[in-house]
Amino acid sequence: MLVDVDVDGQNFSALLIESAGSQPWFNKGSSVDLVFKETEVSLAKGLKGMISTRNRLACTVVDFERGNLLSKITLKFRKYIIQSAITTRSADSLQIKTGDQIEALIKSNEVALMQKTTSET
Repeated sequence: MLVDVDVDGQNFSALLIESAGSQPWFNKGSSVDLVFKETEVSLAKGLKGMISTRNRLACTVVDFERGNLLSKITLKFRKYIIQSAITTRSADSLQIKTGDQIEALIKSNEVALMQKTTSET
């Protein structure tokens, strides 16, 4: 089942297996948390045209930790913080630096829905 979730006016899609939709907290209009691994967040600069990835988020780079093999990029999407872990070679190719405008891409099958927690982050 493909589920659409509104996050402050931005549409997110999540591909759910049938059992996930049968949870008692899962109803139309319910508040949910979106969950995905930082290794599933791809990054793009200057992306043009159509792409099959449904979740495209305009973000600002707020921190960049360069590692030998992997780099961790901290992004601000509206009032939310998202992290991406990509190869350092890819980070170097994108010439990522703090303050950059960048697009985060997350495939629908990598997004999970969980019952809403009490904290807002």
